[in-house]
Amino acid sequence: MSAQPVLVACAHGTRNPTGRRLIGELALAARALRPGLQTTAAFVDVQPPTVVDVVAGLGAAGTPAVVVPLLLSGGYHVHVDIAGAVADHPSAVAAKPLGPDPRLVAVLTDRLVAAGADPRDPLTGIVLAAAGSSDARSVKDVEDTADLLQRAWAGPVTTGYGSAAQPPVPDAVAAARKAGAERVVVAAYLLAPGHFHDKLQGAGADTVTAPLLPDERIAAVLLDRYDAALTLA
Repeated sequence: MSAQPVLVACAHGTRNPTGRRLIGELALAARALRPGLQTTAAFVDVQPPTVVDVVAGLGAAGTPAVVVPLLLSGGYHVHVDIAGAVADHPSAVAAKPLGPDPRLVAVLTDRLVAAGADPRDPLTGIVLAAAGSSDARSVKDVEDTADLLQRAWAGPVTTGYGSAAQPPVPDAVAAARKAGAERVVVAAYLLAPGHFHDKLQGAGADTVTAPLLPDERIAAVLLDRYDAALTLA
């Protein structure tokens, strides 16, 4: 590979215009932190261009690439879609997803505090809400993130999912109340607004936090994933 392959920032895809803008700005923020770095966008669902097409186009041009999943855990999209996109192109490699990472947990904590939650209050229950995946590796990544968050939180931190994994967020909220939480806050473990964040508003929590973006720490995580993939390439 050449000294600086193209960073292909690969997101899930969303129809939400704010979500699209924030994902685009994340790639721009990475470029601002690393002048001269070329970045391009790709998606695994909902919107074009697909990661398969982007990687194939770069491969045909002889341009090396590192695909960094703009995803918070390693599920089907990471292990199948993105891995498959790079498999036929020797000049392309896939990086690890953004999470778990202590910096993402720091952003989550900031979002919780901004929403009025007190880390020192043992009666405030936190439900870490992820999009969800049927892949056990993705579920483990979310649970590991909840464990990291619990270290800085007096009240219980549990997990809930928008789809595919158990328990659904409304069930997790109800379970937190049953376990004794006087206040339940959903920590949206999502990069940007979209379908899953909209669903969280009806989950029965007292408060739902804003998504993780925008935050410059996430661009730093993105660059670290890029660099780590190059080291292994």
